[in-house]
Amino acid sequence: MLAHRYGPDVHLFDDPFLSTLLCAVGSPETGTDEVPALVRTAYRRLLQEVLAREFPVRETRSPTRMTAIEPRAFVQGPQLCRETRLVICAVIRAGILPAQSCYEAAIEVLPPENVRLDFLNMSRVTDAQHHVTGVRLDGSKLGGPVDGALVLIPDPMGATGGTVCRAVDVYRELGGSDPLRVVAAHLMVTPEALRRVTGGHPGVKVYAGRLDRGLSTPRALAAVPGTHWDEERGLNDVQYIVPGAGGMGELLTNSWV
Repeated sequence: MLAHRYGPDVHLFDDPFLSTLLCAVGSPETGTDEVPALVRTAYRRLLQEVLAREFPVRETRSPTRMTAIEPRAFVQGPQLCRETRLVICAVIRAGILPAQSCYEAAIEVLPPENVRLDFLNMSRVTDAQHHVTGVRLDGSKLGGPVDGALVLIPDPMGATGGTVCRAVDVYRELGGSDPLRVVAAHLMVTPEALRRVTGGHPGVKVYAGRLDRGLSTPRALAAVPGTHWDEERGLNDVQYIVPGAGGMGELLTNSWV
């Protein structure tokens, strides 16, 4: 992981494979026919790290096909806890494919009955100058409380942090006991989003494939990320990420609105 000073809840990948993949996602030579497959691969990588670091584990003893002929043929060691629930939140904008990819990968290693896919229909609220002023919740399909579950919010572009904060609010308003933990997973994230999420919802874990702060001061860019947080900037005047990928939702859906 990349060294930084944003606090212990932030985890930024320093992974050449993922970095190369994300460059392809944002390349002007990559078309809408190629982006979905790249995003699927990236989110499988993110999910692997999130589950390995954040999901409970249990010491287990599992038979193999060799056990029938050799009683000592057991695999023993830590594995993901099969009793813990995983709730994945699909944000209906750019979040459907990432969330579906995480869901499909998760049920390969966890019992399908303990993995749930929720939906939140959200949209940006902008002013006359196209500045983002908030996030509007237009509808939801939630499978119930999240007591004791790990809640994962795959939001490809962590731009302002508003989507993650609103999603966390929705789950907390459900009532019941608290989730085990809440994790936001981004392909790219800005210092602005990190400040908003860590400040507004302490304890929420943030994982991101890449930190984008291309509009920061030279002093900030030369220092360890987070050293001069007030001088770091990754959003342009209409809240698009720089360098970013140039409209992830549009690329994933080929709907340029």
